[in-house]
Amino acid sequence: MNAHRRKSKRGVVGWAWRLLLLAVVWLAGVAAYIIWVGQRDDAQPADAIIVLGAAAYDAKPSPVFEERIRHGIDLYKRGLAPTLIFTGGYGGTGARFSESQVARRYALRQGVPEKAILIESLSRNTHDNLRQARILMQQHKLHSVIIVSDPLHMARALRISRDLGIRSVGSPTPTSRFRSFATRWRFLLQEVYFFHRDRLPR
Repeated sequence: MNAHRRKSKRGVVGWAWRLLLLAVVWLAGVAAYIIWVGQRDDAQPADAIIVLGAAAYDAKPSPVFEERIRHGIDLYKRGLAPTLIFTGGYGGTGARFSESQVARRYALRQGVPEKAILIESLSRNTHDNLRQARILMQQHKLHSVIIVSDPLHMARALRISRDLGIRSVGSPTPTSRFRSFATRWRFLLQEVYFFHRDRLPR
């Protein structure tokens, strides 16, 4: 009986190790996929460019947001789309400007005409960014977009956009303000978490 129990225990431990190894391989694969998508720039002619929101400090974009805005403006000036859609609501109580308003002010100072800019100021996260952008697209009869965000954010942004029925390609920022190993690692872990959380029923 003792020998049988020891054999059963070894069997359970063996299966536990296999399951742990499988989980590690799966998570490593998800992380590799997120990195791979973030290294691809598939920008091509489209109806609009969606710049996903990020933090703003009063009337000034955060370094992360500024990188996104600058890249969106660069794509616009390269003639890849005639319209810029800036997304992002108010970061907190007392904020004078929404993230999208900050982005519009920045773009106007860079010579982008006001008629080429659309904004929404209601969203608080990536899903909201894209849902509100889709409403603007429907109102203005826009059908295809280039999505701009940070490289490690791109896989989730593209998946959400396609879930919402938005015809999209990604163009990650060529540089990221998430430069240190620690910040990139935390961002990657966060995106791996959201990769799975977003699949749970809302």
